Amino acid sequence: MSLWTERILSHFTADLTRLWVACDPDDVLLDEKLLTELRDRGFELMLYEDPFAFRAEYEERYRAAWDRGAPGPAPSLVVHLRGADANALPWDIVHHSRVVRLSLADLFPKLAYSTVQQVEPEHLAGLFHAHQTELQNVRGENESKDFILEHVYQLAPRSIRNPVDFWRELLRLHFANRSLPLLFAQHAASIVHAKRLFTDQPVFTWLASKNALLRVVQDAWSRYLKTMGLDGLRTGEPPPPDYVSKIEIPFGHSDVQALVDSMLLDGSLHPLAVHSVPAGMPSWIRVGIVQDRAALQALVLQGIDGLIETTPSTASSHKDWSEFAKRYSEILARTHGLLGKEGSEHLPVIRERIKTLQAQSDEHLQDWVAARHYADLILQPVTKGPVMVHHVPRFLRHRRSAGETKVALLVFDGLALDQWVQIRERLIATTKRFAFDEGTAFAWLPTVTSVSRQALFSGLKPREFDDSIDRTDKEESLWKTFWQNEGVSSNEVMYRRALRQVDQLEVLEADLNDRRPKVVGLVIDEVDDRLHKERSKKDVAMWIDNWLSTGFVDRLLSLLLDKGYHIYLTADHGNIESTGVGRPNQGVIAETRGERVRVYRSESLLADSAAAYPTTVRLDIAGLPANFMPLFASGRTAFVPEGEQVVVHGGVSVEELIVPFVKVSYVIGTE
Repeated sequence: MSLWTERILSHFTADLTRLWVACDPDDVLLDEKLLTELRDRGFELMLYEDPFAFRAEYEERYRAAWDRGAPGPAPSLVVHLRGADANALPWDIVHHSRVVRLSLADLFPKLAYSTVQQVEPEHLAGLFHAHQTELQNVRGENESKDFILEHVYQLAPRSIRNPVDFWRELLRLHFANRSLPLLFAQHAASIVHAKRLFTDQPVFTWLASKNALLRVVQDAWSRYLKTMGLDGLRTGEPPPPDYVSKIEIPFGHSDVQALVDSMLLDGSLHPLAVHSVPAGMPSWIRVGIVQDRAALQALVLQGIDGLIETTPSTASSHKDWSEFAKRYSEILARTHGLLGKEGSEHLPVIRERIKTLQAQSDEHLQDWVAARHYADLILQPVTKGPVMVHHVPRFLRHRRSAGETKVALLVFDGLALDQWVQIRERLIATTKRFAFDEGTAFAWLPTVTSVSRQALFSGLKPREFDDSIDRTDKEESLWKTFWQNEGVSSNEVMYRRALRQVDQLEVLEADLNDRRPKVVGLVIDEVDDRLHKERSKKDVAMWIDNWLSTGFVDRLLSLLLDKGYHIYLTADHGNIESTGVGRPNQGVIAETRGERVRVYRSESLLADSAAAYPTTVRLDIAGLPANFMPLFASGRTAFVPEGEQVVVHGGVSVEELIVPFVKVSYVIGTE
């Protein structure tokens, strides 16, 4: 156990009391590893945010059990308050609890509080160890930034002497998925500029955004290969867009070569498709080029094998799963153009390795959910990005407070991450005007529309909309209620659904001109409607490509951006290919087309179905109503006629559960 974990958990001793209050303005206690340790010690944590929602859950799950002399869901309950004053809680809670106060200022007294606040929770254990073992004296603000950059992000900008040093450290930073928080990116960029390096370039942006950096590296790679006598196209799209800065990267240096090689293999960078390879071409370059379809297939196969080797485990964090899902989706999107075409010895191997990857990742993710790590996602802060889809409205509230007064939420119903990759690549190819800050969010389980999309628009956990959990007709009112509670008047909030065709955009534009809403929520349902009609995701990808050719998506994005909206694009769930195992006779499904799950209101019916279908999986999902009990189809199976091949959703897989969350903007200079 780390020094950090020992320090924090030393406050909590289960035999002292069953009710605790944690005054934690910096969200120290919400780190996933700490939450796991607390749970192992018999503690459950509940957020105090909405007083009414808290009271209802506390009374139902804990107070009622304690009054009966029963133990309740856990031996001890910690009520988490994002503040320093326990008196903000109801009197009866404080009166019967033991209060613990946690503050980063007290935990890191030798570092500037304002800098420690910007460090992500998963890095605090490492920082605490360095603070306790390396620091002798109090550091000022800039010295604190230097210390944190070195000990948390393994970046020492003051030691950078030349462009090779810079690119080696920058690529290493992002390959390890350690993009810098804004405060540290600004500090590091100022040091680099002071050395007269890249003085006219957006170093701050490259340090803070992996997506922005990859655009630059991709373009530089294409131009570098041209100097080597190789001319071609990036696989999957036309020539690099004109807007990317014309930066020269020292690819000839061995340190840079090794990092670029790894980023090409994991799908972060795309290889260049070339017609011929001149004699004497260095061997290290070959991983970044594909001369024919067989070479691309070999590259995809390498990427699949790399994912199999690095699949997250039960002990992994949600960020590990999110990063894995992004790499997985890049590789999967590449395979859609390969599978089904004959003529290469690689294709049968790719099919089998994809199945191995899917089976392994499904199993690991299901075990991760069963270990209650998924339950901890509900507790995560939202200011830096939503972790679950029901966090999205609160994140948009935060962005409006930060100056984005007009926001538009685009929900692509049923869009899996690999299908987002397809849309992104098509937009880059056809418009060259959009930039994408790409992240992910976790859908709600079961991954059906009536549960997850309703949570997305309401900002509520499903147990808080039990009366409408099996339908979607209350989405608009829930969306408007959230924003009215935030002080936005009803006529400044818009909701529209069933958007998919170009001719609908004229009506939408008229509505926007007439009402001038500050907050817009739109449901684009083409993908979800289509996937239920296809037998494979390859066929869905072909249909999406046809749909994109109508120009609907790029015209919708341009329409909203031109009117000054900050666009956030996401999905309520993804989708997978499945094979039917038959339809249970009992049970009420949460959504007619949610073939991957059956939901029961009766324990006896659930038990009967589980016995009749022994390969099914029952999971206890926190946040669902007590009498809303899902039974999931296992593996890549579905509750449809036996042997039938379908594309569906509702279950527990990377493709269904982890969805895109993307900020869409114009590239600077193309507005």
